[in-house]
Amino acid sequence: MGNLFCCIQVDQSTVAIKEHFGKYQDVLEPGCHCLPWFLGYQLAGNLSLRVQQLDVRCETKTKDNVFVNVVASIQYRALADKANDAFYKLSNTKGQIQAYVFDVIRASVPKLNLDDVFEQKNEIARAVEDELEKAMSAYGYEIVQTLIVDIEPDEHVKRAMNEINAAARLRVAANEKAEAEKILQIKRAEGEAESKYLSGLGIARQRQAIVDGLRDSVLGFSVNVPGTSAKDVMDMVLLTQYFDTMKEIGASSKSSAVFLPHGPGAVRDVASQIRDGLLQASADH
Repeated sequence: MGNLFCCIQVDQSTVAIKEHFGKYQDVLEPGCHCLPWFLGYQLAGNLSLRVQQLDVRCETKTKDNVFVNVVASIQYRALADKANDAFYKLSNTKGQIQAYVFDVIRASVPKLNLDDVFEQKNEIARAVEDELEKAMSAYGYEIVQTLIVDIEPDEHVKRAMNEINAAARLRVAANEKAEAEKILQIKRAEGEAESKYLSGLGIARQRQAIVDGLRDSVLGFSVNVPGTSAKDVMDMVLLTQYFDTMKEIGASSKSSAVFLPHGPGAVRDVASQIRDGLLQASADH
């Protein structure tokens, strides 16, 4: 802006306040204007119409007694049609806005718990904007946007919140791990039960086959050798298996020492026990 030969220049996005002998007279739009100073006209000052930003940092306490620093970003501008109010009514625009922001934040945040402050920051910003809009419109200013850009609890509180979050995640992980181990144990138990069931079926079928084979052998021998009873044939078959078993134990290189009573009486007892066991197995099936 210049002032040469009673002519002044008003820059774009700016207005100038014209006074006559110290009294407000007019608002000068951007461009070149004649201002004869010798007739008592003078330029009182300039007023920018650009959007300005003010960051306000406010310390307050939440409902659960946690001190936090709330940073609010206020975007505002002067209205061209109310430039005289904006120029004359406020001597410290930023200080006035800051005072209203402090008032609203310190009235809103203490009603909320710390977690709710983070969740409802948009509501806090809206409350600040509504209050500023009502207050500053009377002074020729428009509130363009109000944002809560940061909420900073005390460092110890942030560390505690992180630890709580980490503990919760560890608890979930532990539950998932325990559930997975439970499923593995159930599946393993089901597999073992199925294996034992199938093994039992195999053993039962094996015993049944042995009993059927011995029965067929006894019947065939009795038919081919007259005068022999089924008991005689059974004793002979059992003794043959007994000696075959002793032979296999002795022929194995990895066999451990086995002590068995041996003699005619002992053989008779073994045969009697084997016969009774097989007959009992046959009767069970």
